[in-house]
Amino acid sequence: MIRVLGVFLFGLISLAAAPSASAASCPALLDQKLRTFDGRELNPCDYADRALLVVNTASRCGFTPQFGKLQSLYTRYKDKGLMVIGFPSNDFRQELATSKEAGEFCLANYGVTFPMMELSSVKGAAAHPLFRQLAKATGEEPGWNFHKYLIAPGGKSVYSFSTRTEPDSAAILGKLEPMLK
Repeated sequence: MIRVLGVFLFGLISLAAAPSASAASCPALLDQKLRTFDGRELNPCDYADRALLVVNTASRCGFTPQFGKLQSLYTRYKDKGLMVIGFPSNDFRQELATSKEAGEFCLANYGVTFPMMELSSVKGAAAHPLFRQLAKATGEEPGWNFHKYLIAPGGKSVYSFSTRTEPDSAAILGKLEPMLK
C-alpha cells in the first residue's frame, strides 16, 4: 500500500513539474504575464496560435481616433485568428493618469472590446519587457503613440508599423490577412 501511494505521489509530482502543452509551445517572445487595466491577468501564450497586433496607445493624442479602426479590425478578424492588445502609455505625455481611466475611456468613446493593459512604458530602459523584445526583434521602438507590432502566429515573425500607418492600411492588411484562418 505504501509503495502504491509512493508511486502515485511521484506521478502527481511529475505531472505538476511538467510544463503544460501551451507553455512548451509558447514562443519566448510571448512567454510572459500581462495585466489588464482592471487588474486581470492576460497570458499572451494563450494567443500564440493567433496573429497579434500590439499597439501602444494614448487617450489624448491626435492619433487617438485609430482606436475606432483598431476595434473595427478586431471585430472583423477576431474569429479568423486576430488578437489586438492595447498598451496605454504616458511615454509621450498624452495618456490619462491611471490604467482604469485609460481603459474606461477606450470603452466609452470607441467601444473597445479587445484587451487593454495597465499603463506601461513602451520605450527605453523602462519599457515593458514585451516592448523591449518587440523593439529588439524589429530594430524599431515606438517613436510616438499608436506604433503597431504585428506578430505572426507562433511568433515566427514580427513586423513594425509607424504611428501614421492606419490599422486598416494595405501595409498591415497585406501582412495580416495571410496569417488568418
